[in-house]
Amino acid sequence: MNRGAIRDRRRQRWIERAERVRDEFGLVLLLVLTTYVLMSLLGDRGWPSVLICVVTSATSVIALTSSHVRHQFVRLAIVFSLLSVAMAAVAAISGALLWLNVSGIIQVLLLVAATGAVLLRVVTTAEVNSRTILGAISVYTVLGILFTYVFATIDRLQTGPFFEGVPHPQPGDFLFFSYTTLTTTGYGDLVPGGQPGRLVTGLEMMAGQIFLVTLVAGLVALWRPGEALRRRREARSQDTQAGAE
Repeated sequence: MNRGAIRDRRRQRWIERAERVRDEFGLVLLLVLTTYVLMSLLGDRGWPSVLICVVTSATSVIALTSSHVRHQFVRLAIVFSLLSVAMAAVAAISGALLWLNVSGIIQVLLLVAATGAVLLRVVTTAEVNSRTILGAISVYTVLGILFTYVFATIDRLQTGPFFEGVPHPQPGDFLFFSYTTLTTTGYGDLVPGGQPGRLVTGLEMMAGQIFLVTLVAGLVALWRPGEALRRRREARSQDTQAGAE
């Protein structure tokens, strides 16, 4: 078998794998919730960070695949995901935060790409259905994870503490702060002590509100549950009548 035929077979297998997770935004949402639980209970250092990195990478790759991006981009995302996990593992072994910071930056880039791909898929869909709503919710929840990585990376890079009056944040503090900021709940127990934390916090507030008010609310207003089922029933009824005639 020549090399061209082998490449064609590999490409076909890749397409078949991608089709199996087509529009699986429910799976993306499940992975985001899994990441949320792990980040809440585990720390962001050592081997727990490697586990979180693996789940977050899977979230980004599945999100890109579900958004029907070109398989070359998905392959590239897989390569960067493996690189990020490897760097997190090196950081866990050596204790050097440099590798963990680089891993976190890669995760941020992957999440940005995944969020953009899902969002583009959602806004360009011809019909608003349950998958579209799940895609929009997935984007919203991924934003919280994305900003969590940004806050944690800023904390490790800057000399002073990220939170005012909290020199040693507990595991899950950045995640809790990210989602209370995204939803503009603002309990006030965790406050960024300076720049660039306050700048990024403001961006997350605006992103959360604009996303909810414009996209999610608009999609829910256009959603007609059961519409697709009704059309299928009508088509089946028409086929039955045509067959009887």
